[in-house]
Amino acid sequence: MSKKRWKKLFLILRLSLSGHGVKKAEMLKKHGDFKRFGEHNFWYPRIIPADMDMISIHNNVKIATDVYFCTHDVIHNMLNDDPALQEKKPFKRYSGEIEIFDNVFIGAKSTIMYGVKIGPNAIVAANSVVTKDVPEGAVVGGNPAKVISSYDKVVQKRAEYSRAVE
Repeated sequence: MSKKRWKKLFLILRLSLSGHGVKKAEMLKKHGDFKRFGEHNFWYPRIIPADMDMISIHNNVKIATDVYFCTHDVIHNMLNDDPALQEKKPFKRYSGEIEIFDNVFIGAKSTIMYGVKIGPNAIVAANSVVTKDVPEGAVVGGNPAKVISSYDKVVQKRAEYSRAVE
């Protein structure tokens, strides 16, 4: 096994032993394999992205459990092995970077696809599949994710709720 694989395996083990999302984010920032990893982040996914160097995470980004970052597909493998397509090969791997701007929340079990930019001030609802850029200040949800609300409306509702609970 290569040194890079051992390093990633060790990182996965360390992250799984650390229970707090802020500590996990600090470890990932220190590890330095992401293209960018900002300040004041929270990381709770159990899965480490395969191509961390294709993912930029800015500041104050909160990522819930089981979020999956997909930086590439493997369709080219199937196409290259299809005997009917021999004259059209080789097909290349399709990939794209993912960028998450400041003040973003990504809900549990969401999937972020290649070539996507999210935020700033955006919220991705749980179980969403983000296949296109998320505009600034938008709340998106569903499969595929679509705009369902605004950041400002969520802030207002949470402020009202917080005052009512006091």
